Amino acid sequence: MAAVSLTDPLCKPYSYSAHFKVEVCLRKPLMPIHLSSEQVALEMLCLCGQLDLLIRAQVHQNREQFKQDTSPVESECFQRQGAEIIYQMNQCLEHLSDPELQLEEYLDTLGLSTLFPRVEVYMIHGSPIDMLERPPSDDYFPHIGKLNQLLVLSQQLDEDMKHLGSHKYIAHQLSAIYQVLISLKDIVPLSIIRKDIEANFKQLKMSLLTEDGSKQDPQLPAHHMSWVSDLTQNVISTVLLLSEELIEELNPVVEFVSNLS
Repeated sequence: MAAVSLTDPLCKPYSYSAHFKVEVCLRKPLMPIHLSSEQVALEMLCLCGQLDLLIRAQVHQNREQFKQDTSPVESECFQRQGAEIIYQMNQCLEHLSDPELQLEEYLDTLGLSTLFPRVEVYMIHGSPIDMLERPPSDDYFPHIGKLNQLLVLSQQLDEDMKHLGSHKYIAHQLSAIYQVLISLKDIVPLSIIRKDIEANFKQLKMSLLTEDGSKQDPQLPAHHMSWVSDLTQNVISTVLLLSEELIEELNPVVEFVSNLS
C-alpha cells in the first residue's frame, strides 16, 4: 500500500471560511414550543426551586470549609449548573408577550423573589448567600419528601404483607413508617395513626418470634394482618387526601400555583 505524501493537496490544512459555519443548538428543542404565561410561571417556579437547592448545597459546603479554616471556594459544578439554570430562565422569558421584561423584574412581579430570596440575591451578587431568616419555601421539599416517603413505605408494606411468604421484616417496615410519622409535626390524622402503632407494635413483634433453630418462616396471625392492612390503607388514603393540615408547609407554593389560574 503506497504511503500518503505530506505534499499531497488533501493533507494540506486549509484556512477556515465563515461560509461553512454551522450553528449548534444543543439546548433548543427540535420542534419550536410556545409556552403560555401560566406555563412560563410554572417553569420559573421549578427553575427557582432547583437553583435554590443548588445555592443551599453550596452554602453548606462553604460552612464546612469555614470549619476547616479554609477559604470557601465555589465548585465548578455549582457555577456551571447555576449558569445553566439562569440561561433556562432567560429562555423562558422569550415566550412572554413583553420581551423587554428583565429576569429580576419578572421574579419580583410574580412574587418568586419573595418565595426564593436566595435566588434573587444570587442573581444580584453572583454568589451563594444564605438568609438570616428561613424563606417561606424552605419547608416545601423536606415536607413533601416525608409525605412521599410515608406513602411509598406504606404501599410497600401492604404489598409485602399480602404477597411475601415470610413476614420476617414486617415489624422493621412498620418501624420505618413510625419514624417518618415522628418526624412530621403534630398533624391530627397522622398522630392517631402513630398512637395506633404504639399501642399494637409490641404485640405484633412478639407474634413474629420463632423458636431457636426453627426453619419455618414467621407469619403474622390473621388479626395482625388485618390490622396492618387497615393501618397502611389509612396512611395511604390520608396522604393522598392532602388535607389542609397535611399541606400547611406547602401553602406558599400552593398559593402561588393557585393564583396563576
